[in-house]
This record gives sequence, C-alpha cells and structure tokens, in this order.
Amino acid sequence: MNVLDSQLVRGSLQSLGYTFTDDWRNADVVLYNTCSVREQAENKAYSRIGLVGMRKKENPDIVLGVIGCMAERDGVDMFRRHPQVDLICGPGELDKVPLLIDNVMRTRMSSRFKVQGSELGNKKPDATRDGASTRNFEHGTLNYSLQGNTHRRSSTLAAAEDTLELLDLARSFSPDEHQGSAYVRITRGCNKFCTYCVVPNTRGREVHRAPDAIVEECRKLVESGVVEITLLGQTVNHYHYDHATAQSINGIVQPQVGSIVNNTKAHGLPSVGGSGADKSENVTTFAQLLARIHDEIPQLQRLRFVTSFPRDFGDDILHTIAARPRICRYLHLPVQSGSNRMLKLMNRGYTVEEYLELIARIRRILPDATLASDLICGFPSETEEDHKATCDLMRAAGWKNSFIFKYSPRPGTTAIDRFEDDVPEEIKKARNNELLRIQGDVSEEIHRTWVGKTVRVFVESVSHREQKKQKAAIAATSHVQLRWDATHDNSTTTNATLAPTLAPPPPAQTTSITQLTGRTDGDLIVMFDGDASLVGSIVEVKIHKHAPLALFGEQVV
Repeated sequence: MNVLDSQLVRGSLQSLGYTFTDDWRNADVVLYNTCSVREQAENKAYSRIGLVGMRKKENPDIVLGVIGCMAERDGVDMFRRHPQVDLICGPGELDKVPLLIDNVMRTRMSSRFKVQGSELGNKKPDATRDGASTRNFEHGTLNYSLQGNTHRRSSTLAAAEDTLELLDLARSFSPDEHQGSAYVRITRGCNKFCTYCVVPNTRGREVHRAPDAIVEECRKLVESGVVEITLLGQTVNHYHYDHATAQSINGIVQPQVGSIVNNTKAHGLPSVGGSGADKSENVTTFAQLLARIHDEIPQLQRLRFVTSFPRDFGDDILHTIAARPRICRYLHLPVQSGSNRMLKLMNRGYTVEEYLELIARIRRILPDATLASDLICGFPSETEEDHKATCDLMRAAGWKNSFIFKYSPRPGTTAIDRFEDDVPEEIKKARNNELLRIQGDVSEEIHRTWVGKTVRVFVESVSHREQKKQKAAIAATSHVQLRWDATHDNSTTTNATLAPTLAPPPPAQTTSITQLTGRTDGDLIVMFDGDASLVGSIVEVKIHKHAPLALFGEQVV
C-alpha cells in the first residue's frame, strides 16, 4: 500500500514539474511516507525527521512533510512535538500533497516581506479546523495539515466527490516509471477492527473502486510495458461493487463504501467452507474482477493480489484462479495466531479449525498453490500453550514463508486500552526466534521439492548481494570512502568523500552477466546468473539448488 501511495504521489508531483534526487540532502522538499502498524517503523520515521530537522538549521528553506498513517494518527500534535515539520497529510488526502507544498512555499515567500514585525509575528499559536484541514500559526510560520476524516470520502450514496480517486486515475503510464511490474489499488481501508491494528483508524472504512476504472488502469499499464500487475487491498477478497447504486460525479464513477455489519453477506461471498458467489448481474465480486482483468487483457502475463482475509475467502475465487493460467497460484492469508483464544482476543472472526479447512479447500482446488501468512507473537496474555499452538499450526499449514512480528502496543488500537502488555520482551524475542526456526525448516522442505524443476521467473532486480559487491568494487577502485545513510535502504549511497588522488577508472566491462533475483508464479524467490537487461521480464529457470529463503538455478535459453 505504502509503495503504491509513494509512486502515485511521486507521479502527481512529476506531472507538475518536480524532479527527484536519490540524495535527500540535495532536495528542496523531503516527504516521508509513514506507517503506524509497527513501532519500529515509527521509530525510524522519527529518526529521519530529526535528521532533516538538523539539516534545516543550515538550510531553513527545506520543506519537510510527513504523509501516510503517522500523519493521520498523530495529527497536528506532530507539529508541536516536531516543529521542523512543515506539512502533514493522511492517506485519505494524498491528492492534496502538491497543494500543501505550494502553500508552504508561498507562505514563506510572503512572510519574508509581510510578517517580520507585524502583528501576526507576535500572535500566540492558534489553530482553526474545518474538518479537513488545520492551519497552525506560530511566530509567522504557517504549517499545513490535511489529516482529514478517514470516513469522509464516499460515505453515502450521495457522496461528495472522491478526489482521492483522481490520484489513482492520474498515475503515470510511462514505460520509464515501471520495471515490468506495477501495483493497482482496488480497495482502500478496512472494516475488520482487529484489536491490535490501527489501519481502520488511519485509512478508514473499506472503499471499493469501480471495476471499469480498475480494468482500464490495468490495460494502460500493460500497454506501457508492464507484464505483472498486483491488485492491492487491505482485505482484497472483500472487493464488491454494486452497479445498481453506482454514483457518477463529473464523469467519474465513485468508489463505494463496504458494509461494516456482516462482511460475509455484504460482499456477496460465501462463508468459510462454502462455495458459490453472488450471482447478481448488478454486482462485481472479487472473483469476477479477477476474471475480467485476465480475460479482457490477454497481453497481461501475470496477475497477483494481496492481502486476503481468511474468513471470507470463497471457492468462487479459487475456481476462477484454477481456470485462468495467468493468475498466480499464490495466496497470502494472514492468520496471526494458532490459538483460538488469541484469535478471539484479536477479534479475527475465525477459528484455527476454519483456517485449516480453508487450506484444505485450497489444496483440493489449487494443488499447485503456495501459501504465506503473518503471525504475531507475544500478544497480551499469550501463554506458552498458546505459543505452542502457533508452532503446531505453522508445521501443519505449510506456508512457504511467514512474516513474524513481536507484538507492540499501538496508539489508537483497542488492544492498547483493553489489554495489558504483560508478555516480557525476552519471552517475545524467544518465541519470535522459535517461530523463525520452524518456518526456516518448513520453507527449506518446500524449496527442496522444486529442485530439478523448471519455473517461470519474473526478474525483479540485480540481487542485493551483487549490488553490494558492485558498490564495494567501485569504492575500492576509485579510493572513495562511502558512508551509508540510515534514512535510506542499503542500496543507496548518500555521501562520498574523495581521497586526494583517484585511481584510474576501472576497465570497461565486456559483459553484463550478474546475479539476478526474481519470483516464480508462486512467489518463490529465485537467484540465477543472467544479463541485467532481463530485469522486468519473465524467463524460465531450471532449479538446481535450494536454501530456506531462496531457490538457485540456471536460465533456460
């Protein structure tokens, strides 16, 4: 979700003439797109905000903005605690980011001529709010916020115009913007209200985009060279669009809010263990949307989706995937715990037995499917018995991988007010490590079954190992001292100090063969040697070696 949001905001700024740099120290505007799901992510964001604040002491003209879930959750309090921040914008208002940046810049220019010595410069902080924006005046500085109301958009059938939809519709379709793969949002928000999760409070209720807009966006992406599309939604299988109640404003068909009372019935999906689908001609279900994209865009080579909610995953989706070979046989089904007691406290709405029954249906209808999951260890009151139940489920489910997190209380969630965080940190860490060991064993066993087989691989990039080797070689050859910046990932060099004398440039390479990394139709990571020009394409690779985290092979030419 955050990756797509960043891409769309970037595209909207580029269309207005903004250019981007890999080194934030060279930027006039620095935006941090933030997440509130994990405490560690927020801590990193605060650290980076502090670094830019130090930079602003040297260059006060830098515009620092915080967008995304932290901006929504913290609101204008972020201005008080972090005065170096010039603007905040929640995920429901990202279409307004260019306006906010423009307002900050114009206000600064105006204040230099009008504010000094004026009555405004002597005013105490004052805040006014109209429900969608906040202006904070302090000592002549105007900070802007579009925290907004996450439930504001399309909240009724006579909804106000959903201009956030314009952000998706106005995305760039230039081949230079994609390396063969793209995300397409089909839903926003979540109606589940799991007790540990802040997403419903930061992204609002489920809102489903019109299917024609989704199909057209996919078509344009494929025409621009995209070979793989991933459909996104917090609960993607809840997608449900009722054409009988569709509203069009200024020629734009509006998204629709999903039901919050009974998701199973409201979304036209069968309950867990059932079969069939909503047969109404006026409704497009998730299974029908998958079928439309696959059938109407035959040039699309791979169609994927994340993330699915286990309780409402119907057989209609599985049969749709089974009948259409270009839909990937990969399902991400977060379970969070193997204990029914924990699942109830988490408000997940299903039992372990129902989850295992879903896996049995998947194995029956899609025997070649690979599965992945999410797990939380150390949720309040989790006992050793609860933890062992999760270990047992991990062995029984056969996930190719799982994303495992230690529980941390998040402001704005039900759990932080209802439950005491009573599992000691050392126990959380020990349980986390045990789950990682078990998953490693399960993953290695699954990977072993692929040795000797030939698989289709979408080539994503040069491997991280090779990137590090190339950077080290460049540094050693040119006598350049490199310093990694904590505000970026390890693939970004942000500062270089040149030695007095440089060595001669390295000889020109006669080949671009390097280690590449990609993913199979079942989302298995594959490493192989190949030409870097293969990035963004699909190739066949014969697997000859396996490890817990990846497969290794040779390209079939």
